[in-house]
Amino acid sequence: MSDSRINSLVTYGLFAAWALHDAEEVAFGPRWVRENLPLVRERFPRAPEVVWRALGAVDDREFRAAVGVMAAIVGSVAVAGARTGGRSAFYQGALNGFGLHGLVHLAQAAAVRGVTPGAATSPVVVIPFTLWARGRLRRAGVLRPVRGRDVAVGLVLAAGATAVAHALGRKIATHF
Repeated sequence: MSDSRINSLVTYGLFAAWALHDAEEVAFGPRWVRENLPLVRERFPRAPEVVWRALGAVDDREFRAAVGVMAAIVGSVAVAGARTGGRSAFYQGALNGFGLHGLVHLAQAAAVRGVTPGAATSPVVVIPFTLWARGRLRRAGVLRPVRGRDVAVGLVLAAGATAVAHALGRKIATHF
């Protein structure tokens, strides 16, 4: 398969899969945190206080604004993927990060021994889409090999994008 066969489902599909996944997080995230923070805090007493303060401080408006900021980031990733026939390192790194993000949600659910926001769509949208898109890129001959260093960098960049999205989301929520 040549790169001309990398269609919009592979590249813009990342945005669509992300949107479905984040719709779940928007619908359930802030409320779940409010209702479950004491239980999670009790289960993980060694976690730093700063983690609990940060989680407890995010309100619905800030969270929705942060998701909007992340939409712009993921949208730019999808465009980069489409413009390069899936070759973009930015796109492929984000695609890998998206799949890893799904695994993190499953690990979170296992850690709290229950359902967490994002855990429902991770096994049916996030992980399958990532594997499918990577397979399409592989068959087209444009998939970059993933090394351990790439995984670490991807996770750091994803965490950074999340931090930026929440920082901007907080500013947006307090000004509008």
